[in-house]
Amino acid sequence: MSKQPTQREQQSLSMMYGTYADILFVFFPFLVISMQRLWDGELYETLMRADLSIAAAILAGLAIGKFVLGLVTNRDLGRHKERIVFFIALTMFVVLGPAIILMLSITGSSELPGFIAFVQPVLLIIAISLYTTAVSISNILTRSDETVLSIPSTEQSFDSTGPAESDAPPNEPLAIPRRGDREGDKYQG
Repeated sequence: MSKQPTQREQQSLSMMYGTYADILFVFFPFLVISMQRLWDGELYETLMRADLSIAAAILAGLAIGKFVLGLVTNRDLGRHKERIVFFIALTMFVVLGPAIILMLSITGSSELPGFIAFVQPVLLIIAISLYTTAVSISNILTRSDETVLSIPSTEQSFDSTGPAESDAPPNEPLAIPRRGDREGDKYQG
């Protein structure tokens, strides 16, 4: 029993590290651009350029991908499908759409309003939040099949050999034909 929470905490910690590693990889080119602008003494202009909107759009696209991955992997979601679709629509409406509009407006306009310096960081923070939520939901949904089979319920009877057989069919390994097993293959190796 004491191993179970430790293993779950370890999985959550690994998931968190992986999520923030993705975010750091997205931010890396923008960090290099910002350092160059800092060197040139133009750091404030970073807020007035489309860099943060591009990063927000990338993270929004990754978030939508994670939401779709969670939606596709577990077919027994039932009532949760609408929630995931809601998060996909929310990501598109709150982050992806405004980020694309800001990118087009910033690159196409010579005079920019001052609120862009405030809107872009807020948009980026929302994109990071939605991406971490998407990764969490996707990992919970893809991990739910494994944990349901590995954790015995209290209603199962136990004998000396282990838990009793359940009504659920066992997971079968994927049958991949070998090179000589294909139909019509004449090679006898």
